[in-house]
Amino acid sequence: MNPLVRWFHQLGSPPYFDRFAARWAPWGYGLGLLAMAVGLYGALFQVPADYQQGDSFRILYIHVPSAWMSMAVFALMALYAAIALIWRIKLCEILAMACAPIGAAFTVITLATGSIWGKPMWGTWWDWDPRLTTELILLFLYLGVIGLYHAIDDRRAAARAAGLLAIVGVALLPVIRYSVVWWNSLHQGQTIRLLGESSMDASMLPPLIWMIVGTKLWFLGALLDRARADNLRREAGKAWVAELARRGARA
Repeated sequence: MNPLVRWFHQLGSPPYFDRFAARWAPWGYGLGLLAMAVGLYGALFQVPADYQQGDSFRILYIHVPSAWMSMAVFALMALYAAIALIWRIKLCEILAMACAPIGAAFTVITLATGSIWGKPMWGTWWDWDPRLTTELILLFLYLGVIGLYHAIDDRRAAARAAGLLAIVGVALLPVIRYSVVWWNSLHQGQTIRLLGESSMDASMLPPLIWMIVGTKLWFLGALLDRARADNLRREAGKAWVAELARRGARA
């Protein structure tokens, strides 16, 4: 068997995944926080003020990475859910459901920072703008997935039902992405392109790249951490979990 294929098969084993997540989750957290610290320092102290928005534009270094993550996490959740539904892979069910609270948190940060940014730019905390409204609907979808998962006692049936909602909800993502193009919108159009020419000054991009990398690494740590906890809850009563608990008690 191909070594990569064999590794994926091993990863589906609950004890093996527990060891994998316990080893790499702290690295995701640590490297993510380090990258975000570098990005925030650059955003606050190295990047010049915007010629139109002044210092208020600096919130984009939190807003933009969070907005991108809110959509990327939902897409990943739907992908895991689809794999779980088609091939009945329990680990993918766990990973899909672990995505939901993290993605919801990124969506809340996106909406909050967007409102804070909108107040000086638009003169209001909230407007039923197409981008803001569709992002709010995304939050409701995340909450729907979380609520449905916890409303059903059977964990596998709950994951399948919530995963189906995630798969249906993924149709919202292109609407969010192109809402500023399809409708009249207060929200500015796309100005940042990591690949290709960006209308944002090149000196302002490095802190943003650090923040994007940092949020992804932090997400990886959080995903592994939450998935490991759910995996242990599902496997409670198994011999390997009892042995893990005994080793922890002795330590």
